[in-house]
Order: sequence, then structure tokens, then C-alpha cells
Amino acid sequence: MSNQHANRFIRRPRHAALAAAIVAAAALAPSASALAQDNWPQKPVTIIVPFPAGGMTDVLARRIARDMQTQFKQSFVVENRAGASGQIGTEMAARATPDGYTLLVSATHHVINPAVRAKLPYDAAKDFTPIALLATTPNLLVVNNNVPASNLPEFLTYAKKQKEGLSYGSSSIGGATHMSGELLKLMTKAPIVHIPYKGATPAMADLLGGQIPALFHDVMTMAPLVKEGKVKAIGVTSAKRSEALPNVPTIAEQGVNGYEAITWIGFYGPANLPKGMVERLNRAAVASMNTAEAKANLAESGTSPGTMTADQFGTFVQSELAKWKRVATEANVKVD
Repeated sequence: MSNQHANRFIRRPRHAALAAAIVAAAALAPSASALAQDNWPQKPVTIIVPFPAGGMTDVLARRIARDMQTQFKQSFVVENRAGASGQIGTEMAARATPDGYTLLVSATHHVINPAVRAKLPYDAAKDFTPIALLATTPNLLVVNNNVPASNLPEFLTYAKKQKEGLSYGSSSIGGATHMSGELLKLMTKAPIVHIPYKGATPAMADLLGGQIPALFHDVMTMAPLVKEGKVKAIGVTSAKRSEALPNVPTIAEQGVNGYEAITWIGFYGPANLPKGMVERLNRAAVASMNTAEAKANLAESGTSPGTMTADQFGTFVQSELAKWKRVATEANVKVD
């Protein structure tokens, strides 16, 4: 064998070793995506709230924005983009680049809208990354003082005696309070008839004035009226009793097993948000909602802080989408 041929055979293992070393080094080196996640955030983060300022969704968004700004040493700005029952701001979040700089805080509308609206400019099941459950609050079924019922069995008996059914009001068509009533109707076959209002204020005025016998509304708003004796509480819509009204039983414990219809606030990013970033955001959001200060403030309004992991919240969102789709279909609830 010539020296030239011998050298060729000697060099090959060296080239192979070098190639193997390069591959190993590349495997150990962090990717550009990983580096971006580790260095996030390097500029202000926008949290979109698809409702006007001042409501529960907005308040919670501003709380986590404040706490995240302190933790991550970067500006977190809440931007209210209201309109079309939350669709405008939600679409903006869905179309954003999944880099962690545009996020979304939304309410139960996020999972009810797909069930009651034929067309949406986004897919609630596919266009978002679920990050965290921020808080939950039950709704409350109340009646005016002229209704001869103080609990759910009496309410259902009274409803069945009404020739045209018993009316109940809510603040809108297709909202969480309306759907609380539709779920009760489906599960009990009670002849109750929805009366939609343009907002909570006129609905409450008609309840107190005796124009409607019943109303579904959030515990935070109704608890003071119950305590003052201006209305009677029939039952709360959550699986457990509300701390705001501990003596009022749930609808489930009054014979409607499995009944639950809560209002909840969720935290999302666009689809394909990196998993490491999602986990960081989840830990920060859950921590913000569970400080002693936050828990005390939430308890005053009958609201509970979220504790789910991102994966648990994702499963919860999918179950809520399926649940309200079924209820809207069976109850034939549609919003034009």
C-alpha cells in the first residue's frame, strides 16, 4: 500500500471524529428559540383585555400585569380592545406572533361565543395557548320577594304552575348568566323562559320592581342585595358554596346533581407559544392571584383564585368549550 493510500485511511477516522464532535456540540448548544425564551422579555409586553376597563376581567389583568412587571423587570401594559362581545380584542391576540409579547385575558365569553355564534374570526379551540386560570366566581339565582319560593324545589314547583312558564332575566343573550339558566332548564325540564336585557342594570331594576320574577347574576353584585333582604337567593351555580353567601346552598346540592355554571377569567397567548414560556407565565400568574392581598380582595366579591397548571387549564378550556356547545345546541341558543 502506498503512503498516499495509507494517509487517506488514517485521515478518515480524524474527519469522522471531528464531525461527531461538531454534532455533539450542536446538540448541547441552546437553540435560538430557547435563547429567546430565556431572555424574554426584552421589551414591553401587551396584555389585551377584550372588554371595557373597570370590569372584573380588566381588574385581574391589571393585577397580574403589575406583579409580572415587578418579577420580570419589564413593562406589562394592559390594552382594552372592547367590541363585538369580546371578538375584536380576542382576534388581535389570535393573530399575534407567538413570542410572548402579546397576551390575552378574557372571560367565560371565550368558551361560550363559539357555541352561540355561527361565525367567529378565530378558532377558540386552536388559535390560542391556554396559560392559566386566574379566578372563578359563581352566579346566583335570585327571585324578587313576591315569589313564594325560598329554595330550588319551591322555585321549580312554582315555575311548573305558571301557564306560560316562569321568566328569568340576564344581562345579555349568550352570556354566562343566560347560559346558567339554560343549563338549569335542560337538567330539570323546568318551564323557565329567558328574558334578555341590554346590561345588568336594567335587569336588576326590573327584578326589584317586580317586572320579572327571577334573575341569574354574579354573586359579587347580588350578595349585598340578598343580605339586605331586597331579594331572595335560591341557589349558587358553582359546585361549592360561595364564601360571600355561605348559607345559600348550591343548585347541585338541592337535587340537580352535576350542575355547575361558573364565570371564570382565563389567561392565554397565541397558538404555539413556547412551552417553557407558558410555564413561566403560568407560575407568575398563579402566584399573583394567590398572594394574601389578592385572596382577601377576591374573597370580598365571592371569587376564588386559580391554581391550575397550564396543562390542567388547557384541559379545562376544552371541556368548557364542549359543555357550552352541547348546552347551546340542545337549548337552541343562537346570537346573530
